[in-house]
Amino acid sequence: MQIKSNRENDRLTIFISGRVDTVTAPELERYINENIGGVIELILDLKDMSYTSSAGLRVILKTQKAMNKQGSMKVVNVQDDVMEIFEMTGFSDILNIE
Repeated sequence: MQIKSNRENDRLTIFISGRVDTVTAPELERYINENIGGVIELILDLKDMSYTSSAGLRVILKTQKAMNKQGSMKVVNVQDDVMEIFEMTGFSDILNIE
């Protein structure tokens, strides 16, 4: 997994690539927690994310809950394989996916 981000004022875009699983999810959670302070709009760009396990889903859900308190979050550029996971788990109904 690789993580990159771009911050413009109170808007943060996080680009996640590769696999998010039990090994890499804690790193993603730490990165998000260290960077969402003062963010009103969070965008998770999953164009290059190939897979997420339940550990990755947990991080995304925790991030959504945190952003509900301070602003908004949307998920963009979701690949078909990851979208299928979102749909099977009901995350497609919870997340703002564009």
